Amino acid sequence: MKGKAARVSPRGQAGKSWYVDETYIKVHGQWHYLYRAIDREGNLVDTMLSETRDLAAAKAFFKQALATVGHKPARVTTDGHDSYPRAIRMTLGSKVEHRTNRYLNNRIEHDHRGVKQRYYPMRGFNSFAGAARFCTVFDEVRQYFRPIPSTASTSALTQKRHDFCQRWADLCAAWQIA
Repeated sequence: MKGKAARVSPRGQAGKSWYVDETYIKVHGQWHYLYRAIDREGNLVDTMLSETRDLAAAKAFFKQALATVGHKPARVTTDGHDSYPRAIRMTLGSKVEHRTNRYLNNRIEHDHRGVKQRYYPMRGFNSFAGAARFCTVFDEVRQYFRPIPSTASTSALTQKRHDFCQRWADLCAAWQIA
């Protein structure tokens, strides 16, 4: 599979507190739903594009996220959509705490900005497969280059620039191999 060497496996890297939400993406003139989840530190848990916003789509997203990460969260924060409580109970189990609050989910709402800012100039997608591929790859590459905040160790700007250039060179080399 092309680009598989460039993918960073999030297996086991996501925390125990997930923030889940969906946003709208226009595909061939119709609105579709991009389900996304991040953990407390802002690490990407998973992304899935769906044609519907219902119980089946929410269950499919949680199954995919669980398979990607490899462990169940202790707590899931969502907006007030009706399908989430049942999907969480059916997929993740009844021991997972489900929180819904208007402001608790701001973390994921703000994280949607990255995809939206890249998506708006494109004025939508022509195919569902292309949109799903773009959203998944964009989130993974964005996660790969995301600066990791660390209050314990500070590094100079030149070191950060050098690390970024090294990651970019590694990614380009992986693309040429694939």
